[in-house]
Amino acid sequence: MKTNLQAKLIQHFLNKKGNKGFTLIELLVVVIIIGILAAVALPSMLNQANRARQSAAQSQVGAVNRAQQAYRLESPTFATTYAQLQINDASTEDYNIIVDTNNDSAAGETQANPIDTGSGLQFYRGCVSVAAATGTTDSSIEEDTSIINACP
Repeated sequence: MKTNLQAKLIQHFLNKKGNKGFTLIELLVVVIIIGILAAVALPSMLNQANRARQSAAQSQVGAVNRAQQAYRLESPTFATTYAQLQINDASTEDYNIIVDTNNDSAAGETQANPIDTGSGLQFYRGCVSVAAATGTTDSSIEEDTSIINACP
């Protein structure tokens, strides 16, 4: 009986036509699954890219704020240009970083305006203010959609 089973098994392998490969249905199912995964993952990936751009803008505004604080320690007013701050232009490929042009002794403002306003990137505003009583500076970064408000 054992030899009979072995003979049938060998005969089966010899008669096999060699159908190796995937059917059209199997390939279609795989393509559909990949399409669904891409549709789910793509918006998340694009959102992460915008977050990275916004984080870079916040970092640049923070760097300008720190430079304003250092400038204010040595001067009675805040800087109005990057040259006064002795730093390079902080603008990125996605944001214009603007130092406020009002020469004010009480507050200095930095604005981060997205170059492409339709990209969903946020506006940011950095403020450095000095307390009249103590002479200490305070720095803040705010998310702002209108960038019309001045620093407090």
